[in-house]
Amino acid sequence: MFPKNKNINTGAAILILIFALLFFILAVRFFYIQATGKAEGETLAPIAQKKYTRQATIEGHRGTIYDRKGKPVAEDTGAYTVVAILDKKQSNYVKNPEKTAEKLAPILKMDQDDLEERLSKKGRIQVELGSKGRDISHSVKTKIENLMLPGIAFIQDSKRFYPNGVFASHIIGYAQKNEAGKIIGKMGIEEIFDKQLTESDGYVKYESAQNGLKLPNPKESIKAPKNGDNIYLTLDEQIQTFVEDALNNVAKEYEPEKAIVIVANPKTGEILGMGNRPSFDPNIRDIQNYANEALMPFEPGSTMKIFTLAAAIQEGVFHGSELYQSGVYNVPNSAPIRDHNRTGWGPITFDEGVQRSSNVAFAMLADRLGADRYRSYLHKFGLDQKTGIDIPGEKSGIISYKYKRDQLTTAFGQGSLISPIQQIQGATAIANGGKMMKPYVIKKVVDPSTNKVVEEHKPTEVGQPVTGDTAKKVLDELEKVVTSEHGTGQTFAIPGYDVAGKTGTAQIPKDNGKGYQFGHGKNIFSFMGFAPKDDPKLIVYVAVKKPKLTPQEAGSAPSALLFKSVMKNSLQYLKIDPEETKKEQNDPPAEIGVNVNSYVGEPAEEAVKDLKDKGLKPILVGKGNQVEDQDLSGERLIKGEKVFLRTNGDLTMPNLTGWSYRDVLRFSNMLELKPSRVGDGYVTSQNLKAGSPVKKNDYLIVELGRPGEDKPKEEKTEDKKKQDEPQE
Repeated sequence: MFPKNKNINTGAAILILIFALLFFILAVRFFYIQATGKAEGETLAPIAQKKYTRQATIEGHRGTIYDRKGKPVAEDTGAYTVVAILDKKQSNYVKNPEKTAEKLAPILKMDQDDLEERLSKKGRIQVELGSKGRDISHSVKTKIENLMLPGIAFIQDSKRFYPNGVFASHIIGYAQKNEAGKIIGKMGIEEIFDKQLTESDGYVKYESAQNGLKLPNPKESIKAPKNGDNIYLTLDEQIQTFVEDALNNVAKEYEPEKAIVIVANPKTGEILGMGNRPSFDPNIRDIQNYANEALMPFEPGSTMKIFTLAAAIQEGVFHGSELYQSGVYNVPNSAPIRDHNRTGWGPITFDEGVQRSSNVAFAMLADRLGADRYRSYLHKFGLDQKTGIDIPGEKSGIISYKYKRDQLTTAFGQGSLISPIQQIQGATAIANGGKMMKPYVIKKVVDPSTNKVVEEHKPTEVGQPVTGDTAKKVLDELEKVVTSEHGTGQTFAIPGYDVAGKTGTAQIPKDNGKGYQFGHGKNIFSFMGFAPKDDPKLIVYVAVKKPKLTPQEAGSAPSALLFKSVMKNSLQYLKIDPEETKKEQNDPPAEIGVNVNSYVGEPAEEAVKDLKDKGLKPILVGKGNQVEDQDLSGERLIKGEKVFLRTNGDLTMPNLTGWSYRDVLRFSNMLELKPSRVGDGYVTSQNLKAGSPVKKNDYLIVELGRPGEDKPKEEKTEDKKKQDEPQE
């Protein structure tokens, strides 16, 4: 046996003692850290949590703007940002900046040199390609991907999208990203409701391994994102589409400086459609004019006569059958007021004065009302103050009332400045039994997470300037403006619907403020129309500034094109069935009329005979022997009325002498001619001679007059330039 070594035993004992002491120290340290959670004075839990806890952002979405039926008109949508990787240490980077720029520039619509400069930056790892490289669509992304360009990559993002493009753009406005990448409202509803529309992002926190992978059954902390509130408008997408289409057609055909359309529900004050030209596409923000012209005041012209007439009827100073001398109305110590034809029409009734839009008649009515009483009605109709409509940009008008002549010219729409939206508000009283409704565009604001309505706008009555009986009488008078042979609004008639309304032709002040512009078409042509007349469901206001007219075209042509298109399509869309057009008051009752059959496809000779047997007057156009078209069928007509028949042969012009302008319009509509008139009454001459060939889009100019009436002498140009009153 080997003898025991005392030194070894002693060393072992010392080692055991040392390890025991170390273990004791570690144990004490462990229990201390466990008990206190600290080491070296530092709390360890947050450090560990920071190291092993990950946080991912959950993006919120900006609120959506909807039309009245829940169709989105502004929403967030997926988009991409193009980036270029320039770091040569990466496996995929831009190897040839020149070639890359050459191929990318046409797709991104960027300047090639500018793009190449961005792709050639030294010391950069990655660059964006500017504003045109942001918010690109999936289709553009696909085009770029198909080029297979080295170093070009994409970051998924979102952007504000307007699915209808040019669509109530001055109302909706637009939103775009700021430098921090946050979408911010910049105009219209997007701007004034930015706080309600703006979202807040959420997040999810979870524990992970050191490599970042999510651990099984991790403890998660989730904060849900708060999406922006949704806004519902009173606008109807379909009616707004009618508005935009009509404005496009007028802009294309007449190239006006400006054009305006407003469609309103007179029972509630809801704006169903509103559009301007020039407008813009909020997706590309090609903005030429930031102002919403429907909210901007200007001299309204003769649409103002609606409110003067209402005040006169309400106060009992309007007597339709009373005669007055038209032409000139003298104002003490001031220039006289003249009718738009300057010479007038001799002694006529006030009813006829309304139909002819006589400035003298309305100046006399304002004089009878007196300055104070008439001024009170301007206030009652809200024409001297903002409407307070819930969209930005409304400007205050100015009532010019210092001098006697100002008071009288205001009665027919000159001198004072009033906005279209003020006129719409006032017109609701005429269409709504005397009750005036505040116009509004915002229907409600809804929290999308709870579907709770956080803000709601409802119909608001803001006054009753006239009684229901007065409102009805005003509509009866305004219907004659459209249906009467003297009416200035004949071109605004819509077959099958009873339309009441008032034309307006305002002069435009010169840039230097001295006098008015002069010349054919240098006016603002407008119309305020109600339909159906007996219980208006819609009010449509249209205005066109300085359209480019041919010498033969009437100023009302572009505004009539706007009004008829929007009103007719909107009525049909709302399923308001057309009625048989009412006859003038002096027409016999419909019961004693006769029905008109359809003769299309039948021999012309038999059609003519049958119509004559019924007491009607057939007008045959063309040299053919078979009827191809007719302007009336399935309707009841009064004996002696004309029925136009077009045959399959060459078309020739009939003799129009003695025809009313209404007949001329019917005839022109069937042959698709472009009619215009000079004077009033019945046809005395025509530019297309009887028996001459006629074809589509020919200009048909007729001169009207009363039987035995001498033609007025041509006025001197200098006299015309002195004219201060609006033209009709």
